[in-house]
Amino acid sequence: MMEKPIPPRAEVIFSGIGGQGILLAGLLLAEAAASAYSNVVWTPSYATRVRGGPCECTVILSQEEICSPLISRSWAVVLMQPFQIASFENRLRPKGLLLVESAGMGDKTIGRQDIQLLPIPGQEMALKLGSQMAANLVLLGAYVSATGILSSELIEKGLEQRFGHKKEVLALNREAFQKGFEFARVTR
Repeated sequence: MMEKPIPPRAEVIFSGIGGQGILLAGLLLAEAAASAYSNVVWTPSYATRVRGGPCECTVILSQEEICSPLISRSWAVVLMQPFQIASFENRLRPKGLLLVESAGMGDKTIGRQDIQLLPIPGQEMALKLGSQMAANLVLLGAYVSATGILSSELIEKGLEQRFGHKKEVLALNREAFQKGFEFARVTR
């Protein structure tokens, strides 16, 4: 079976609270994408209070030159905090994808009809694996699966490079990524 070609450009904003692994998820994506895309930009942004303060990162992957690392609207947004839905849905382009951690989401919905909302039970899935700290990898897996921007093998290779010296952490992160990847594949 022939593998689906990757899109020539992808943009995503990861957002949450410092300490949730938002910047790490974006960095893992950017590092893994460096072997598939000619140009990759990872731009972190966080408050002076790193833990507990707002943070986000933008990742742009492109086969063409990237003129600016800043974007006002993205093709995808991944939110670890459902309370951010209202502020981030307007940062999506039409037909964009909004992936949101479903814990604490309640009855929150989106106001736009031209974007897709995909709630992901990342915290619940990570807790079942043994650590809520792996929720960022669940959401990263869901994003990679839902968009098809990279093969899961590239992310797993990046996980091995980053966490290979910590076998238990590597196993947890790899499993969390796969759970998110599979969840989005089945849900979509």
